[in-house]
Amino acid sequence: MIEYVKEQYNDEYIFSLLRPYVAEWFKEKYKTFTPPQRGAIPLIKRGVNTLISSPTGTGKTLSAFLGILDTLLELAEKGELEDKVYVIYISPLRALNNDMYKNLMEPLNEIYQRANIPQKIRVGIRTSDTTSYQKQKMLKEPPHILITTPESFAISLTSPKFSQRLSEAKWIVVDEIHELANTKRGAYLSGFLELYQNLLAKNEVVRIGLSATISPLEEVAKFLVGNERECKIVDARFVKGLDIKVISPVKDLVHASESEISEGIYKTMISEINKHRTILVFTNTRSAAERVSYKLRKIIEQEKLFDADMVGAHHSSLSRDLRLEIESKLKEGKLKVVVSSTSLELGIDIGYIDLVLLLGSPKSVSRLLQRLGRAGHHIRSTSKGRIIVVDRDDLVECTVLAKLARERKIDKVHIPKNSLDVLVQLIVASTLMGKTSKDELYNILRKSYSFSELSMGDYESVLNYLTGKYELESRNVYSKVREDGKTLKPKRGARMIFYTNSGTIPDEPLIPVFTEENKYVGNLEEEFVEILSPGDIFVLGGRTFEFIGSRGNKVIVKPAEGQRPTVPSWFSEMLPLAIDSAIQVSAFRGKIAEMIREGKREEEIIDYIVKNYDVNRNVAYSVYEYVLEEFYFTGGKVPNEKTILIEIYDDEEDRRNFIFHTLYGRRALDALSRALASVLSDKLNTDVRVSVTDNGFILTLPGIVNYDIGNIFNEIKPEEMYDLLSKVIVRTEMLKRRFRQTAERSFMLLKRYKGKETNPDRRQLNSEALLEVVREYKDFPVLKETIREILEDYMDIQNAIKIVRDVQEGNVKVEVIGPNRIPSPFAHGIIIKEYADVVLAEDKRELLKKLHGKVMEFLKEKGINIDLKYTEV
Repeated sequence: MIEYVKEQYNDEYIFSLLRPYVAEWFKEKYKTFTPPQRGAIPLIKRGVNTLISSPTGTGKTLSAFLGILDTLLELAEKGELEDKVYVIYISPLRALNNDMYKNLMEPLNEIYQRANIPQKIRVGIRTSDTTSYQKQKMLKEPPHILITTPESFAISLTSPKFSQRLSEAKWIVVDEIHELANTKRGAYLSGFLELYQNLLAKNEVVRIGLSATISPLEEVAKFLVGNERECKIVDARFVKGLDIKVISPVKDLVHASESEISEGIYKTMISEINKHRTILVFTNTRSAAERVSYKLRKIIEQEKLFDADMVGAHHSSLSRDLRLEIESKLKEGKLKVVVSSTSLELGIDIGYIDLVLLLGSPKSVSRLLQRLGRAGHHIRSTSKGRIIVVDRDDLVECTVLAKLARERKIDKVHIPKNSLDVLVQLIVASTLMGKTSKDELYNILRKSYSFSELSMGDYESVLNYLTGKYELESRNVYSKVREDGKTLKPKRGARMIFYTNSGTIPDEPLIPVFTEENKYVGNLEEEFVEILSPGDIFVLGGRTFEFIGSRGNKVIVKPAEGQRPTVPSWFSEMLPLAIDSAIQVSAFRGKIAEMIREGKREEEIIDYIVKNYDVNRNVAYSVYEYVLEEFYFTGGKVPNEKTILIEIYDDEEDRRNFIFHTLYGRRALDALSRALASVLSDKLNTDVRVSVTDNGFILTLPGIVNYDIGNIFNEIKPEEMYDLLSKVIVRTEMLKRRFRQTAERSFMLLKRYKGKETNPDRRQLNSEALLEVVREYKDFPVLKETIREILEDYMDIQNAIKIVRDVQEGNVKVEVIGPNRIPSPFAHGIIIKEYADVVLAEDKRELLKKLHGKVMEFLKEKGINIDLKYTEV
């Protein structure tokens, strides 16, 4: 049973639970307990499974560990600490592990100075960085608190000697659980927690989860403890105050030039930097983090504001040493500004930050709250944040996200279910941990929330693959497991394969790009390559190229000088807008349109936006004007959460574009657009180009062809969409790339063999050859998992199906306008995506102005004149 903790215990009661010297130390250092500590410490002292959710700087670490340390100190006091691991602490980042080591050793050393304790609590880190010597030392003298990662935890469980040191642990603490739950690393950990509990642990281990802001907490609690255990939730997500504002860098986002907007952004940033001590700036891409930090340094040097070396950049592509240097300088107060991609969202201790600046939308409320939580690193501080927007779509989106953040309306997390490649690793690991029957193992795995819906059919198909029943030996894919009666046992070599190839984080090598004449052009990241389709135009090294295809680990292109990019180079890095937030943005646009329809005065609508969304009048007017233009252009058919608008737009190249205004976020629209494009392609027997954004998508035909687009949702059966999309993606670049990653996780392709790294190019070629073979098998588990991962984790097939069903059942209506030779205002951001590359930033802004000018002319012809009324802020 999952229950929320309603009781907040008082200080006196909690102090009574602790050793006197622990209580005295805490009183002197912290004086009083924080809300998460009040809820969690008594539970953990009683041995209750507990999920603690609270922002950074609210004492989460001691919420989990104070009661545990107190119990261990009591044993140490009596000289009863044994040579075994009592606590297993698991976090997703090695950097967090080093932080945790310091966070535990500091209070312990301070407590030792107060009390004469004969034994010392040992704290040790065991990750892939730990040397063989250190591991050997741990065997003889194991740490009482083991700090590790999900991958090293799994390897420890399969280690014949060290696993015995873990068998009597009392507590498992999973930190940053929100970062794990929505990935395959989470499924991996969830499965291994069950293997540990059922095949190795000698007692029921208490599970403690620490999470930043996430929702729904009930589901995350089930993810932590599985399906059959109780868990108490300490919900302290909203204990810190929020001060959040949306800032437009210029008064008029439509008519400002690129240089004016850029100047406005940096002017705003410098103004905020001058007003604050330490600022953390979040961008949404690694390249932007580099670009912004470089430009800031230049401005600071030119204006002689302070030493430009006090500005740093932090992102995942930097070397570990550089990242650690930035983190320690920040902690020591040697940096005034750090520009980060997503890499500093996690709870690494970075010291005092008094303002978080976000450049552009964070794309979800949970991410916004997580980023804001880095400011005001104390429970009594307010988390202060400012979002600087870059265009009108961004403005509307951020205005709504900020309001949702203030109201604590958090997007739902997506937890992957039944990952069959992870299942392969769990089955192999279980055979290395000891004897288990096939049926017993199935029941154990189903206790994991991530595998609670695992069918016997999928389980048996994975077993058939592992025991060699698909007969792939001729392709160098050998069985890893054998069945001895009903018992599963490892094949020779399985242990070394598991040690050197387990885990779920894919290798994503840079892919070399060549012309058809075999001339080297440069490199692309694999996550960018997988979204390409033949005919796509992209920018590399300042020049445009057309994607022809790939051969193994090589991309083949031809020059496309003068052609506009169809896929921006940053697209694969962009975070998708969460569907819950997207629907709220859509509802907001619809609400303003409804007020216009009802004849509400302009001043009344602007007052409503200012009052309810806490923005200044210029921002409110920009939002109002944007919706007003769409309202007049469409004849009042403004898309909202209950209305899909399909706009027929014939462009300058005489192509027919069906623009679907469907604000449901990119993951759902990626699936929906491909399904509808497949229907359209079949009906008209022609190629259909698809362009997807968070706000909608475009289906483009090569010429002007008449088709009753308003009826397209009725041409598809919701119950057949999964199969339809499975067939649509099976020949894509994405499937080729993801199949290799799934095959690597399934030990079909080994990244490391006999102590050596295998060649990534060779693995890609081998995976493509294997893909052709396994296509012939019905429901081959590795291919089935690749399709599931793309449709359910990368895309959002379930919500795409729901959208089609809602249209067919009349819950969402479809309106059609056009054909027009001018796209509507809401369409500009969707169209501009095709132009939106760095080298064309100026052109993009000019195109937006040109499109807006055409809309104004179009409205004037209808007798409608909209005057711009921006005022000084």
